[in-house]
Amino acid sequence: MKIATGNDLATGDVIWWDGEGWSRHVEDSADVGETGTALIAREEAARHVNGPYVIDATETPHGPRPAHITDRIRARGPTVRLDLNVAPADAGSGSWVI
Repeated sequence: MKIATGNDLATGDVIWWDGEGWSRHVEDSADVGETGTALIAREEAARHVNGPYVIDATETPHGPRPAHITDRIRARGPTVRLDLNVAPADAGSGSWVI
């Protein structure tokens, strides 16, 4: 599975391609497969996202999980202030552990 990530131009937030647009929640990510490179080029050219790239992920019961530890940390939000952390899209369903 491949998912696309980048940063929101207005806020700098980490965002994830959900199949139709960008979400702040990695759990909403959609598999971009072989079209990922073309997708991020189009989205960056349209100024919808800054610095997008495609990463490997695995499907879990709670949604996609980035395969690499640095991307998992990035998905959880800022590491300096815990109050800036991004809550899962559905906090009641639980979340995966880094």
